[in-house]
Amino acid sequence: MAHPRILKPASSVPWWHRMAVFLLLSHRQPTQRYWEVDALRGLAILLMVSYHFVFDLVWFGYARVALTSGFWLICARTSAILFLLLAGVALALQHMRRTRQECSGPRFTPYLVRGLKILFWGGTITLVSWATIGQPVILFGILHLIGVATMLSYPFLGRPPISAGVGVGLIVIGVLLNAQPADHPWWLWLGWRPSDLRQLDYFPLLPWFGVVLWGVALGHWVYPGGARRWSVPGLGHWGALRPLTWLGQRSLLIYLVHQPVFFALLLLVGLFGLEPLRFAP
Repeated sequence: MAHPRILKPASSVPWWHRMAVFLLLSHRQPTQRYWEVDALRGLAILLMVSYHFVFDLVWFGYARVALTSGFWLICARTSAILFLLLAGVALALQHMRRTRQECSGPRFTPYLVRGLKILFWGGTITLVSWATIGQPVILFGILHLIGVATMLSYPFLGRPPISAGVGVGLIVIGVLLNAQPADHPWWLWLGWRPSDLRQLDYFPLLPWFGVVLWGVALGHWVYPGGARRWSVPGLGHWGALRPLTWLGQRSLLIYLVHQPVFFALLLLVGLFGLEPLRFAP
């Protein structure tokens, strides 16, 4: 006679295992995946991780690299734009699939819940940055933006021309607004900040919400009704695309854990006696 399987109580499961499972489940995508979306998201995460690793080397004094110009600035901006465009594409795909499933049209609740969930992780990053590096604190980074954009995008879903037009307007307004310094930091989230306020991972609503809306319009155009406009061969498991697809399917988890891993490694390097480089002023 087979013995019934005895499940372990939740308390006996390591906390890190429960956290990893929660992150993976909270970042579930629709069952019908498009490998090209995952691969592009994987490319974005690869660019971001590479940039952050070099940033950490500079921060700890182990490298001397210009991060605000040239290749590494292009790397950071390309990664951010890809992330935000693909966030908009994912919102459009989710909307079209929910439209097919719900006769009365997609409800706002799923977008509210997902937006708040992403905002929670953004807030966690704010607290961790405050506790570890002090100043400058990450107050409105890319996760904060995606969380808010997930909720604000709801009225634009299913309306690609309006989404694209408003996106252009927000980008133009954002560029103009960012050129004007503010007297206080209360409008930091919008894109209006004091000129002497330094920020890490800063992605205000203006102009970056406009990029998300472009992604919404792009998603409706490339995937009308939630299906590909063109026939695309299944290359997701081919060569170099396979690891990119794998990374793209786990982008939130990688985003949350890669910096603590880098910091821990560089701290260990310091403990083993490798001195930071001494740069002349």
